[in-house]
This record gives sequence, C-alpha cells and structure tokens, in this order.
Amino acid sequence: MSDKPITKDMGIIETVQQYPETLSVFQKYGLGCIGCAAARFENIEAGAKVHGVDINKFIDDLNAAIGK
Repeated sequence: MSDKPITKDMGIIETVQQYPETLSVFQKYGLGCIGCAAARFENIEAGAKVHGVDINKFIDDLNAAIGK
C-alpha cells in the first residue's frame, strides 16, 4: 500500500487493485467500472466525467476510504 493519496490522474483498475477498499466508493457513485473495458485504460477523472460525477467530491471520498 502506498502512503500517497489517490489523484484524478490514477487509473481506475490501478486504484481498485492498490486500494480494494475504494470499490464501494466507485459503486456509490455509479461507476461500476471494474467490469467495464474502459476501466482498463481510463483514469478516474475520465470515468467520473462520463458518469457526471463531481471529481473533487469523488476524490475526497476515495481518499477518505483509504484514510488519507
């Protein structure tokens, strides 16, 4: 586990693999991205934009889930 916070530039799959506890946050925001082909190459910001999610709130919640 990294001591760095999650950023909007991180890949979706990379984030979930590194921080499995974020999966529930992705689901809460309607990003069931994990099974989606786009999740393999999209970063968090791109996924949030497609789903109309407030990126700042989303990143805050992801970091809260990992205690950052």
